[in-house]
Amino acid sequence: MKYQKLGNTDIEVSQVSFGAWGLGAGNVWSDMAVDVQMVEKLLDDAYELGINYIDTAPVYGIGHSETVLGQALKSRRDRFILQTKCSLNWRDEGGEFEYVRDGYTVNRDHRATAIRKDVEGSLERLCTDHIDALVVHRISRNVPVQETMAELNRLQEEGKIRAILISNSGPADLDEYEQYGYVAGVQEKFSLLDDANRAYFDTCSKYNALFQVYSSLEEGFLAGPGILDKQFGPDDVRSKSKYMQEPGRTALKKMYADLEEMCRAHDCSYANLVQAWTLRQYDALNLLTGFRRRQTMEDTCKVFDISLSDAEVSRIGELAAAVKNN
Repeated sequence: MKYQKLGNTDIEVSQVSFGAWGLGAGNVWSDMAVDVQMVEKLLDDAYELGINYIDTAPVYGIGHSETVLGQALKSRRDRFILQTKCSLNWRDEGGEFEYVRDGYTVNRDHRATAIRKDVEGSLERLCTDHIDALVVHRISRNVPVQETMAELNRLQEEGKIRAILISNSGPADLDEYEQYGYVAGVQEKFSLLDDANRAYFDTCSKYNALFQVYSSLEEGFLAGPGILDKQFGPDDVRSKSKYMQEPGRTALKKMYADLEEMCRAHDCSYANLVQAWTLRQYDALNLLTGFRRRQTMEDTCKVFDISLSDAEVSRIGELAAAVKNN
């Protein structure tokens, strides 16, 4: 495992981080039931493999991901850097409508009172007295950034959180947030098939902020061609992917066929190849990957054994462009 600093903080995190969205289960990830015993085993596997950075959020399974993590972390808390989020809640206390999921209405609320309630709720569910890194889950322009950051800074001074990040944002948002306190990183979507957030790299570099990537495997569609033959429930996030429809499905299958020889040359999985390409895109990049099986963890950690040539990086990008242009 490789490790890196979380921005300018003294927090050292594994370059592969454990994404716990799938632990929320519910209708979004409908193919697996998740209980505390399963999560305990996953955490022990992560620790054994050197993964110390865990990411979750209150709305993952409407509290379920945080709850099972909290129970599983009770005797393991000192082994991990724990990251969760704020600004999305289902308390029905105002804010901007975000979505309806699992029978709950989720609103986006960046007011100081809401941010504090979010953190207090997470501390209780996670069975901890502090959160190592707190991410503003989705940016809002209906509440002044100064108010949001002032509350985050207070929570930091109280020792309830150690570092602040933002997510689902843009370079101009980071510029604004940095006016009111230090933001140690951003968490943004970035993948071989969706690299629009490449424009963020220069701004992150300006503030020495970590760029944490989510969905580098496009919810499993870049993990290998097998997913294209699966069936998912109508509310499962994967059933809505354009890669389950034509012409995206056929285009992605062709890309996999073209990548097969490169996988053999490196003795690696398709996921390894894609994530090795991802790590080559920016020096201070953190690879957030969803884990529900040890096998996936082990495979992901093999990414550090792969050394892609410049020509291979370029070729992978060309194959992806053909899929995107389809």
